[in-house]
Amino acid sequence: MMLVSRVLGRVLCAASKSESFATSAAAAAADSARKAQNPLEEFFEVDRSTDEEKPVVYGRGWKASELRLKSWDDLQKLWYVLLKEKNMLMTQRQMLHAQNLRFPHPERIPKVRKSMCRIKHVLTERAIADPDPRRSAEMKRMINAL
Repeated sequence: MMLVSRVLGRVLCAASKSESFATSAAAAAADSARKAQNPLEEFFEVDRSTDEEKPVVYGRGWKASELRLKSWDDLQKLWYVLLKEKNMLMTQRQMLHAQNLRFPHPERIPKVRKSMCRIKHVLTERAIADPDPRRSAEMKRMINAL
């Protein structure tokens, strides 16, 4: 009798765990499906209604003094965020140009480019300041590959 109750208890426990796992897996799959319906959507800016009274204000570029305070990992993450933003803006500009439409806020592209150049500048400064010549040369090669 005790053996039967243990086996039954284990089966019920395993069934409840697998059911909760299946439920959480289904929820995660549905959530990811909502977020990324099409990977190409990342190359297009989310449509904003033009009926709003106040204009959309975009941020400024990063200053070199601000970037000097960031760690290597933070600069790498920021580089890829800026690269993604640049790709999105260039795609949008090309798409609108093909439709003979005006690209809104064209000043955003130079801000992103300048920020990317400043990141490379800060990383080059760090590579030059490195006392180990091998590591410095390796860092310079990596920076030039960006």
